Parts: sequence; structure tokens; C-alpha cells
Amino acid sequence: MNDDKPEPTSSDTQDAAVEAELEGVPAEMLADDEEDSSDEGGLEEALANLRGDLEEQKQQVLYARAETQNVRRRMEKDIADARAYAATGFARDILSVADNLARAIEAVPDDLREDEKFKGLVIGIEATQREVEKVFGQHGITRIAATGMPLDPNQHQAMMEIPSDQHEPGTIVQEMQSGYMIKDRLLRPAMVGVAKKPE
Repeated sequence: MNDDKPEPTSSDTQDAAVEAELEGVPAEMLADDEEDSSDEGGLEEALANLRGDLEEQKQQVLYARAETQNVRRRMEKDIADARAYAATGFARDILSVADNLARAIEAVPDDLREDEKFKGLVIGIEATQREVEKVFGQHGITRIAATGMPLDPNQHQAMMEIPSDQHEPGTIVQEMQSGYMIKDRLLRPAMVGVAKKPE
């Protein structure tokens, strides 16, 4: 009876050679090789996590820097506004003084202006009014144009309507109290009478 044994293939020969080589290798060394390959996979995962953390930290730094710049810009604007409009309350109070000076000058009759007894008084009041206007100009306080202008609700306050054939409806024909701006802000609206079509 012939035992037909299969011929060994080249792969079987290689496997046998590897097994023969590994017979003398301690098991600990074989386990270390397996751990090294698993460590490489863990290292790559750790690196990927670190890269993700680094990107997140970069984004947070950029957001914090942008927020800091926004806060700095807001503070600079607030400081500039505080400087520009610091005198608003005082200027609003002083307007009544300017109004009274204007009323005093308008109330002086022409004959008293020529009278030597009152001429110095009138000149003094007019000089005081000019000085007030000069100080207003130095602080950016300007008078709002009114008479002859179209009504602007942002600068004028209509107190009454006056029938008129000579003016377009909505045109200011009378100024009862002067209005003022401080730089680009309204300090006090001008109180005015506005033309309307006669009935």
C-alpha cells in the first residue's frame, strides 16, 4: 500500500522555515513585537487628537483676540464721545442765558440805542452775546437754521401752523426759540411756526 503524501509547496516550506526560526525565540520577544505594532496605532491616534486640540486652541485664541479688539474699539469710541459731548449738559443749561441776551437786545428800542445814557449798556449786552456765541463755536455748538427752511423733524419742533399764500406748506415762517446742535447731535430743537395753505 503506497502512502501518497502531497508534495510540499514553496509556501509550506517558508512557513516551516519561519517556525523553525521562531522555535528558539523567547515568547516575551514575540509579544513585544505585537505590542510595538499596537503602540504605533495608538501613537497615531494620540497625534490626531493633539492636532485637533491644537486647532481648537488656535480658534479660541483668534476669537479672544477679535473680542479684545472689539472691546478696545468700543472703549476708544466711548472715550472720544465722552470728550466730544462732555459739555452737553452745561451747554443745554447755558442756552437760556443766550436766549435772554437775545431777548434783551431785541427789546431795546432804537431811540435808546442812540441815547448816550444807555448806549454803553446796549454795547455791553451785544458784546456779551458775541462772546457767548464765540464760546459756543469753540465747543462745536452751532445754531440751527430755521426761517425759510423746510421743516426737519430731526431739528425743528413745529409749535403752530400759519396760513400763508407766499410760502410752500411745511416751510418755516417763524422762529419762536432758536435750536442748537453740538457737533452732530441735537442739543435743542428750534421751536417754529410752519406755513400751511389758507382755508
